[in-house]
Amino acid sequence: MNTSLSEFQDAFVEALYDPEADTLTLLTRQPGFTVYRNTVMKGAVDALQANFPTVERLVGTEWFLAAAAIHARHAPAVDARLVYHGGDFPDFLDRFEHAQQMPYLGNVARLDLLWNQCHTAAEEPGTDLTQLATLTPEQLGALLLRPRAAARWSWFAEQPVFTIWRHNREQLEMPEQLEWQGEGALLVRSGGVVTWHAMTIGECAFLDACAGGASLAQAAANASGIQPSLDILQLLTRLVGADVFAATERS
Repeated sequence: MNTSLSEFQDAFVEALYDPEADTLTLLTRQPGFTVYRNTVMKGAVDALQANFPTVERLVGTEWFLAAAAIHARHAPAVDARLVYHGGDFPDFLDRFEHAQQMPYLGNVARLDLLWNQCHTAAEEPGTDLTQLATLTPEQLGALLLRPRAAARWSWFAEQPVFTIWRHNREQLEMPEQLEWQGEGALLVRSGGVVTWHAMTIGECAFLDACAGGASLAQAAANASGIQPSLDILQLLTRLVGADVFAATERS
């Protein structure tokens, strides 16, 4: 029976990730295949350990390695560059039976993922605050501020995820009293260093609007509608100073 290359590749991957698979048995019974399978699994687990250090610190190495091994058997790497491995790891933790007592764990993993995305994003010049200062109010309102690829953010409703993530990432003691409320986070790489900042729901909405192509005036109106107390000028100064935006253009 002839087997196409794609069929062989599919069968090989199935046999590689499922020791019980009834495919390519002449190959999988060879001792070398077991060695190869173990090497692939270890590489996937090691990549998850490197890419999600905050999750590991939160749950402990033994727990993390056990969870990573289960994930590795069900989620083959989709990119040979293992720095990108684990894009679905947060979703896996959301569903993972042994993580149900830690409903915030998947979101902590999402912040680790955002850190990796900032760290590996392409370099591009940022907005010059002094140039913004020369614009008229009309020009400023029409400005299109596009977030750089090295800037990532998210709002986590009803969970103090940023506080949990930051204290574990920085290896700090957790506060004795932790308010269980929504938090936002912004991560941005500037000068080769990834930094992180707390964000309100209105500030996250402002960045969402900018990323969606809204003008500064439109993004400000959207954010103020969600958080009326938001100081847009102060926010803009802080975001530009953090190197969040790419080179500016007018609508």
